[in-house]
Amino acid sequence: MGERPSTTTVSAGGRGQGMRTVYAKQTEDTLTVYQAYLSAIADPALRAGTFVPPFKRSRMTWIKPSFLWMMYRSGWAEKPGQERVLAVEITRRGFEWALRHASLSHYDGHTHPTRDDWLAAKRASPVRIQWDPERDITLQPMERRAIQIGLSGPAVEGYVEEWICGIEDVTVLAKQVHTLVRAKRREEAAVMLPREEIYPLPTDIRARIGADQAPEDDA
Repeated sequence: MGERPSTTTVSAGGRGQGMRTVYAKQTEDTLTVYQAYLSAIADPALRAGTFVPPFKRSRMTWIKPSFLWMMYRSGWAEKPGQERVLAVEITRRGFEWALRHASLSHYDGHTHPTRDDWLAAKRASPVRIQWDPERDITLQPMERRAIQIGLSGPAVEGYVEEWICGIEDVTVLAKQVHTLVRAKRREEAAVMLPREEIYPLPTDIRARIGADQAPEDDA
């Protein structure tokens, strides 16, 4: 049920500066991530303000700060099991906890000196990170990478019990944007998109998840 991570793998070689940078809709204390589910999970979550059964805490759940990447993954909320797109506002504290306890899903020599080091980090981490090509408004791949964050074990518990500040159904927005894109009214569609800005990552988090430094990041 719900979306699964992309299986796209990204080569670490020849990475350009700034290609792995987190963009998100954000406030001083929170940021927004997206998930797509069927109505049987989405409706109870909207009523409760967090995820409740039949949502399964025992499964890894993937969150995405990029609205357009979520549109790509869910097929504009038309793929089976992903008909409802939820915007989940979470605390920055929780988000950064997840990143500090994360490991990359695939080996990256820029981040880990050896495969053994990577495997050890992966075994010890309840969070997975994938960097996949970001998508433009027509859902074509871009050079910049978008982050996907897979939560399991204590990370799921923290997400459901502590980090979530609110959940909004943005399925109608997804369909409205898609309608404009199909009509080739792309400028109008772009105005409707959530405003996503660079999320400043502390140095230790950048090193752990293989992110690139952005101008707003700590030195």
